Amino acid sequence: MIIHQLSHPRLSIDNLAIKTGECWCFYGSGRSGINEFLALMEGTLSESTAQTLELPSDPAIISFSAQQEIFEEELRNDDTDFMDKPDPGTLVREFLPAGSLDSDLIDTFDMRGTLATGYRQLSSGQSRKLLLLEAMLSGASTIILDSPYDGLDPHSCRELDRVFNQLDRSGMRLLVLVRNAEDIPDWCDHLALFKNSVLTDQGPREDILPVAAHIALATTIFKDSPLASEKTRDQQPIPRELIRLSGGFARYGEKEVFTGLNLTIGKGQHTLVTGPNGCGKSTLLHIITGDNPKCYANDLTIFGRRRGTGESIWELKKYMGIVSPEIHRSYRVPGSALHVVLSGLFDSIGLYQKFTAIQKKTATRWLEAIDMAEHASTPFRRLSYGDQRLVLIARALIKQPPLLILDEPTQGLDSAARRALLDFLETVSRGDRTTILYVSHRQDEYRSFFCQHLRLERA
Repeated sequence: MIIHQLSHPRLSIDNLAIKTGECWCFYGSGRSGINEFLALMEGTLSESTAQTLELPSDPAIISFSAQQEIFEEELRNDDTDFMDKPDPGTLVREFLPAGSLDSDLIDTFDMRGTLATGYRQLSSGQSRKLLLLEAMLSGASTIILDSPYDGLDPHSCRELDRVFNQLDRSGMRLLVLVRNAEDIPDWCDHLALFKNSVLTDQGPREDILPVAAHIALATTIFKDSPLASEKTRDQQPIPRELIRLSGGFARYGEKEVFTGLNLTIGKGQHTLVTGPNGCGKSTLLHIITGDNPKCYANDLTIFGRRRGTGESIWELKKYMGIVSPEIHRSYRVPGSALHVVLSGLFDSIGLYQKFTAIQKKTATRWLEAIDMAEHASTPFRRLSYGDQRLVLIARALIKQPPLLILDEPTQGLDSAARRALLDFLETVSRGDRTTILYVSHRQDEYRSFFCQHLRLERA
């Protein structure tokens, strides 16, 4: 792989050569040029010129966009409407090469128990592990990992490190892209840095690591708080107890996800939920939001109303702001960044209602808050994954909901953006309007404003 004198409006690389058997880590903020470098590897970067450009042929790319493409294909092939039971779609074992089901790597990645699970039922972290397994078992000569630790629980992160520390890389190239300095793995032997759209430094990891430590990732998001004193919509008084789940349970087919779960969240009782991949964290949130049919079978009360007593899910969702991998995957309808933020006022995927000038002004202020005002008219799907996630965060916050549900909200964000978001949530937590329910794998996101910590384990 050779790149010489590459020029692009948002990416400049003087020289880069990666040999077979080398493992490189590329580090930079979300707007440093690292996203454009990934697009170059994917073959989707337009407007670029290079004196020499020799890229790997047919690399295995494990990224959020790759996961999204598979998810959308699974949705297109969903035959549930023509079957007498839900269509699980492509099973995990069908992604893996023939004859590889006895591989120890499946156990190493803790995926043995998911072999009969459909892709759509996997968590974001599990689907990333699946794509990595597929690439490794298929003998890919070049593997490109984008944000490999995002969405993985600490145990899975350690197992990933162990696998790559022991991996025979003599016949492959391995490229890892990270946006958080703490995610630079010790199993990479080379390190390259992006800053201001330029590949600035590269070389042996130990030589470049001190330079990386001194790169100050700055951000302007949430510098000016758009929190307003007035309400964004007329709301009925909210009871002090927001959520009560007694003896909660969930299962997929014969597989039990969790059982006997008790959870009470009162107003201002900001709650952190943690646990390993596949333990049911997202399923729990889906039951609370009404996006899982088990919400009616459970003893669940939301905003003082027992589920299954005639209430509309839309009556409840108007009091919620939600960010999740599921919403991110589902946001496939056409629309600009501004339209996505505005859709949060109407709790819809897509914008189907007329909005007022005041509502547009409010949405614009939230775009300014996430430093995305200049992209107001940019199609949502053309934004980088990290910028898409910021827009979805603004969508959830625009109505300043009584209950803010955040499932791995910082996936795809760099260190500075993650810190800025958590600092902003700390400001939110000091008010009396919004209660936060937050799911995370990252221990550096366990802030002191969380006054309740729910730890889930696998059933």
